[in-house]
Amino acid sequence: MLNSGRPFASYHLWSLFAPATGQERWHCQMKRGFIKARQKEPLIKSLLAKVSPPQRIGLLAQKGVYEFHHHRQWLTQPDGVEQVAQLLKLSKSSIEIQQRVIQILKNYYHRPVLLGKHIIQLTSGDEGFPQPIVIHQKNYQFRLYATMDCVFIEADKILHILDFKTGRSAFDERQALVYLLAARYLYPDYQAVASFYNLERCKNSALISVTSKQLDAVEDQLAQVALKHQQDMHHYQQNPHNFSKIFPPNPGNHCRYCPFSSICEFSDAKHSKS
Repeated sequence: MLNSGRPFASYHLWSLFAPATGQERWHCQMKRGFIKARQKEPLIKSLLAKVSPPQRIGLLAQKGVYEFHHHRQWLTQPDGVEQVAQLLKLSKSSIEIQQRVIQILKNYYHRPVLLGKHIIQLTSGDEGFPQPIVIHQKNYQFRLYATMDCVFIEADKILHILDFKTGRSAFDERQALVYLLAARYLYPDYQAVASFYNLERCKNSALISVTSKQLDAVEDQLAQVALKHQQDMHHYQQNPHNFSKIFPPNPGNHCRYCPFSSICEFSDAKHSKS
């Protein structure tokens, strides 16, 4: 559990705090309030514990890639996909999840993008929170959390951070920027690049690289996010009745996809059912 009394930042918090370009009309600060400020309330805790089908598919896909490389012989065996599927216990999932994950495994079996790479980190998806990177500067101090799916070394000694995706959501470059900032502290001897790879669509993003000055700007931005979120949390703890003022709602059609629509008094989805 993250301590709300100390400033921290992550891509997840940044995405809750500010929308990706082009997503402004669907962004709702109240979602950040539910997830961060009211997460210990029993009803909200139970909603947060639910894993949606897209989330489940993403977790299983990451685990599948991990298992292919943990048991590398399965990438060359005719029944390799079936072996990984059995290890993932796919039979306990819904038909939709089974079908999509099987296709992801087949995709990776035929195009194992990490095969032959000098992998120095590959997560299975169930490691929990990573150790924070404590960033100290003259004007600020905060903890940075960054969970990287895969890190490998290219032939030219470039550190490559690869993030796996599923579904049809657009890549958010801010996630790569957070990883590149983390790499500055975790792997200071390497020049780093980042990219995304969609396991369902077999689609690569362009390589993302930044200058040291650009990373400084990312760090400053994350410091502002960490500080403002800490202030919001403090204000809420002092005045819980001001929840909707501290974390203002933005109701609309997007409410139907929000996990808190059933309990949010501002939800368009809730009002449409009444």
